[in-house]
Amino acid sequence: MACPLPIVDLDVFRASSDSSEASNEATRARPRLIAPLAVLTVDPRLSLAQAANALIEYGALIVKDSRVSKEENERFLDLLEEYFAQDEEELRKDLRPEVHYQVGVTLENTEKPKCHSYDPCKAIIASLDPEERPLDLEGGRADPKCRFFHRMGETPPETDFPSLRMENVTPAAFATTWQEPMERWGAQIKQAVEGVSEMLAVGLGLPRETFLEAGQYGSHLLAPTATDLRRYGRIGEIFAGFHTDLNFLTIHGRSRFAGLHIWARNTGKRISIKLPPGHLLVQAGKQLEHFTGGLILAGYHEVVCTPATLAALAARPPDSPAIRISSTFFWHLSSDYTLSPKSFVERTSGSELVQREKRRIEENGEKWDIGRYEEGLKVGTLVQNELKEIALYSGA
Repeated sequence: MACPLPIVDLDVFRASSDSSEASNEATRARPRLIAPLAVLTVDPRLSLAQAANALIEYGALIVKDSRVSKEENERFLDLLEEYFAQDEEELRKDLRPEVHYQVGVTLENTEKPKCHSYDPCKAIIASLDPEERPLDLEGGRADPKCRFFHRMGETPPETDFPSLRMENVTPAAFATTWQEPMERWGAQIKQAVEGVSEMLAVGLGLPRETFLEAGQYGSHLLAPTATDLRRYGRIGEIFAGFHTDLNFLTIHGRSRFAGLHIWARNTGKRISIKLPPGHLLVQAGKQLEHFTGGLILAGYHEVVCTPATLAALAARPPDSPAIRISSTFFWHLSSDYTLSPKSFVERTSGSELVQREKRRIEENGEKWDIGRYEEGLKVGTLVQNELKEIALYSGA
């Protein structure tokens, strides 16, 4: 079912965030709730706490950014459809399992959702109303999707995690046409998610540049997925099983095919996502959850074949590739960054938003238990641990 999500406007943030008068007025505004399947309209007032509020309450938000080009997104989708229409023999040339598939292609039936072997995830599914549960209740099988990882990060001068730092793969058949559309679209959604990270920092009572600095050398990845609708285009087919992402923030651009569902933390409702031009979906990942000691939880999602997926396929020209491409970007903290939930609690002791959420948790008879998150864990170790859980870690 469709369900409201908050929307934040990066254009307003960029225009007004340096104005204390505008900020003071705006922080009194409440987020306006927008249904993803409706036409989106934006309250012109900006709350600097909106992003933090949304990620705490929902685990997700919709962001409007006029810099996001519909044309660049279409060009990107065209390129990836053409790439994944190649024979498997050609695709295999771009495999890099020795670096945990963190650049190049990952073929279908390789990546396994973590949920089937992760008791907290099973408990979440059990807690949902039956009609709100994901289609993949048991897990255990690999996803039928392919993926391509294209690095968009700055290489650190030195690192304890060299296997997470590797050169991009340029497919041989696309030697002269690959780099530009990947870089242009990746740069657009990267700057959008970095804007959200600034809003989030301010909303949590941290310096605006906190997450940008922590992610300066992050292994940021333009990470489109591809599903062959000729083979898997059946109602109820699971393209990507119920899961969270291991990075800090995930940003999704528009796909040509429906099928992305997310779950709101505060309601447990399944949300069907449909984005108009210039809008993107942002979800919290495991790195953000660990950074905040669980104040913000990583958002669950799945991708499945729905009637709307097949309707979009039927509406396409008959000679178009029958391939569902996602327009996904994973934004990471630097691999060598040390996560400290205790430090986060100390640094946000004066944050009205954080303290309000702490009181709400206590009033509900619960506890904000940062002890569940390892103190002093490096981001690169967290990433490697998660890659092992989803069958992508090579052990190298």
